[in-house]
Amino acid sequence: MQSGGSDEFSGRLGLIFATIGAAIGTGNIWRFPRMVGANGGGSFLVPWLIFLFLWSVPLIIAEFALGKRSRTGTVGTFRIFSGNKFAWMGLWTAWISTAIGFYYAVVTGWCINYFQTAIRGGLGSEVDTVQVWNDFLQDPLQVVFFQALAVIITMAAIWKGAKAIEKVNVTLMVSLFILLFAALFLAFVMDLDDGSLDGFVYMFSIQPQYLVQPETWINGLSQSAWSCSAGMGMAITYSVYMRKDEDTTLNAATMCLANNSISIIAGLTVMMAVFSVSDDPLSAVSGGSSAITFLVLPEVFAKAPGGPVVQLLMVTMFFLALSFAALTSMISTVELCVRNFVDHGIERQKAVGFTTLAIFLFGLPSAAMWILVDSETGVAFPQFLEVQDHIWGYGLMFSGLFIAYSIWKYGWNRYKVWQYENDITSFSFRDYLDHGVSSFRDDFINTGDNDWWIGKWWDYIMYLGFPIMFSVLILSYFSDLILNVSDPWNPANANGVSIILLFWGVTAGLFISMNKFVLVNRVTSMNSSLWPPNWDLEPRPLYRNVPEGAEVSIDTLPGGEDPFIVQVGDTLPATFVDDYGDTRTYSGSSIEAELA
Repeated sequence: MQSGGSDEFSGRLGLIFATIGAAIGTGNIWRFPRMVGANGGGSFLVPWLIFLFLWSVPLIIAEFALGKRSRTGTVGTFRIFSGNKFAWMGLWTAWISTAIGFYYAVVTGWCINYFQTAIRGGLGSEVDTVQVWNDFLQDPLQVVFFQALAVIITMAAIWKGAKAIEKVNVTLMVSLFILLFAALFLAFVMDLDDGSLDGFVYMFSIQPQYLVQPETWINGLSQSAWSCSAGMGMAITYSVYMRKDEDTTLNAATMCLANNSISIIAGLTVMMAVFSVSDDPLSAVSGGSSAITFLVLPEVFAKAPGGPVVQLLMVTMFFLALSFAALTSMISTVELCVRNFVDHGIERQKAVGFTTLAIFLFGLPSAAMWILVDSETGVAFPQFLEVQDHIWGYGLMFSGLFIAYSIWKYGWNRYKVWQYENDITSFSFRDYLDHGVSSFRDDFINTGDNDWWIGKWWDYIMYLGFPIMFSVLILSYFSDLILNVSDPWNPANANGVSIILLFWGVTAGLFISMNKFVLVNRVTSMNSSLWPPNWDLEPRPLYRNVPEGAEVSIDTLPGGEDPFIVQVGDTLPATFVDDYGDTRTYSGSSIEAELA
């Protein structure tokens, strides 16, 4: 049942901090420095920045515009913008984010554990960091304890809704900025100690040979896409809480630029610290995400000039910042899932409780199963967790493609309406560009509330550039697996192609089959019978979270005329027309109308 009252952020600052918090995660602090080290320093920054404006910003603008008009989570947004048959696309988007959350909660627990270990002096110069890592990872009780702690903190942060999410993200993000700037200053002192600033120089030096390598550009695109959470549905979720006059374009640009700024600060901190103490800094910094974060960096910070106090301060600040970044991403991951339950009439506290419990339980295998030890290095690694990341990480690409599809479909529908209104039957590409392609931008982005007017360049990117970039990314990914992974087509190969296609195919098939019977309709029982022949279908209501004064029509959208898509507090229709054209009484209308 759905209770009354819409939820919203108090203003732009809260929205920006929430979205920045969602985008900034461990990937900014541990993956970005590794990508910089492995791809020629400043050479990597060139494609990374280019794809910020070709991929991330345009897609985040689209997400903000979609969510601001639909006022629902991902499932409802696709139901409204693409039509009832495509609600499953929103479920795919929500699932990918949630599935990543299963193991991301475990990683967040690692960060919290390393913070408390650091503050107790357990990562000093005399400590064997490999032994610390192995002892922790091979102790399931410890890993599960910190995983549970991460989930509990997340649950507490989102329990009360948008205002609570806003306050927590402001606190964590301000703290993160302070911690990273302090760590950056100390790393600068470390790098300056030998008089060379070689870490700083490498970070911004362009080596032309890297710019002619396709891998540099592919890595730049992938880092930009995943770092900004473009296509993840996070911006759709948080834009549900936007006030009417919030600017989608400025907020999207601010979020993405802030995200990249944090990456630069974290990258400089790591590069300068590693270059100042390591004999082979490039090998150390590009040695793998887990290795650089939990093995190399504690050793690096343990050698910081200034004695034990500065060394303790450095390693503690770094892992506290990493914990904050991980937690803000966890908050958005859980909220994305919760929002979809709330949209369909589940009380918020029940949805939060159910979602966090599910994330904890489904994350247990990543925490405790298949913990192996590398025979060459002697370093433990979580094989099950890495397989999950292998399967679901690239599923985000399809979420972005589905968002683009919604925009394409809206443009085509508006063009057909224009043809009908002007009694035109023949197709004209020029007319399609003017009255179809530009429709989404004109109707949902340049609405008069935006400080920045978006031109036709956005249409070119979404209609032409995005499919090309998606194709390059997906083809390069699978080509790399086929060419460089041994026995890639073996379904039992955890790093192969078949296991990805199998999980993707089964999941997509399941979600498509659920579209009619779960997402758009719900199964009801006639005569209170539990026997399947007595079951029937009736429309599933979708409740839009529309703040006061933000009411805008959705009638022109493919799913906008559905009478069972209502605002929070509105009554549901008393009857509906079934698949056979018969008018029937809706079983929940009177009860839900009273509670709404």
